[in-house]
Amino acid sequence: MDPLSPIDPISTLLAPPSSLQAQEYFDELISKRRNPGIKVKQNEAFGKGVYAETEFKEGELILKDQMVVGAQHSSNKMDCLVCSFCFRFIGSVEIQIGRKLYLQQLGVSVNHSECDMEDMYSDGEDYSYEENGEDSGACSSSHLRKKVELPKGVVESLMNGDLKLPYSDRFPLPPTVPCIGSCGEAYYCSKSCAQADWESCHSLLCTGEKSESVSREALVEFIEHANETNDIFIVAAKAISYTILRYRKLKATSLEEQRKDKNVSGFTVPAALSEAWKPISMGHKRRWWDCIALPVDVESSGENAFRMQMRNLASTSLELLKAAIFDNDCEPSSPVEDYFLYINDLPSSEKKETEEMTRPIFEALGDDYSVSCEGSAFFPLQSCLNHSCCPNAKAFKRDEDKDGQATILALKPICKGEEITISYVDEDLTLEERQASLADYGFRCTCPKCLAEET
Repeated sequence: MDPLSPIDPISTLLAPPSSLQAQEYFDELISKRRNPGIKVKQNEAFGKGVYAETEFKEGELILKDQMVVGAQHSSNKMDCLVCSFCFRFIGSVEIQIGRKLYLQQLGVSVNHSECDMEDMYSDGEDYSYEENGEDSGACSSSHLRKKVELPKGVVESLMNGDLKLPYSDRFPLPPTVPCIGSCGEAYYCSKSCAQADWESCHSLLCTGEKSESVSREALVEFIEHANETNDIFIVAAKAISYTILRYRKLKATSLEEQRKDKNVSGFTVPAALSEAWKPISMGHKRRWWDCIALPVDVESSGENAFRMQMRNLASTSLELLKAAIFDNDCEPSSPVEDYFLYINDLPSSEKKETEEMTRPIFEALGDDYSVSCEGSAFFPLQSCLNHSCCPNAKAFKRDEDKDGQATILALKPICKGEEITISYVDEDLTLEERQASLADYGFRCTCPKCLAEET
């Protein structure tokens, strides 16, 4: 049987929620917030949309949205050590720098250069950037610095805490708290985050000794498959695990209530599954393999074959996940960048002495010294925000936003009743580039900016 074919009662879970169900869910979700100021409404042209229930000034906070599930990209994990639940940076500035330098020592080259900090520590010399002995060509040589080698043992001393950088105590980070299951892969900013992630989904996806997965060997195989193909499967696994654990908790609570009071009817299995799945179902979209944009090297004549290939990848991923966990029951700023900016702005008398230690490390890091945490996540309210190439709001992390919540700020004054929009792509791109970037979202933008540029 095709594992992706909907069968009862699962077929009912895969169906999109009704307009009434969605409206009730989002009304309840927003009502729990201190200052809602927004409302999710059905839009005939674009489906759901978020509308202002009050006036917002430019720069004012519109909403903070807690993710349901999310995962850091596997390629980003060495660059950024973050809490696996709230995704704030953890450890210390020294650990963050040491991990990046260790990655470079292993010969793993990831180009994150944005060419926007070329003047830092600049003494007027014209540096060139080399990658594995060859010019990377990422930017002109005048914009990139030459990486230098550090003395032996410096990287290890940074990572194990033996080497302390000057002024790093002014950039404190939460200590690293290990995973409850001892997997050695997930770390947290606090015991509360570790516990919350364990109860939310990680207990089924942990590869450690205390994992509650059916087969740790199958789980490792699933993770390897996701890392080799598309780590969006990790987010999907978290969504499934989240649902399973919510279902178990709902069922256990219902049975306990029935035990105490025989007049309480409790949840039926389908009802418990439906309730557990509800937060995920509200983000209902077309199937991933049906809406993903065709790569530039795939001709339109090969579209069916490409989509079948993506479907097969998803099917393989699901089979591996089932073997691992199924039973019969069912971009915050980098502290490294902040640190070097601080050093660069020190008074001359302090800066000269401090640079004797920090400049060699800065130059060893090269232009990849600052990388933000990157990953994929599902935010229930942010996912309702529609796109515009001339948006009136944006996702932006302020200095106080150190958690993993999505933060939406007003770009301009927003009137009561006006739809709140964000840009899914870089709105400074040309019309053709913007439309191409939006292909994965399955629509052609007809915002005022696009319509004006088409004429």
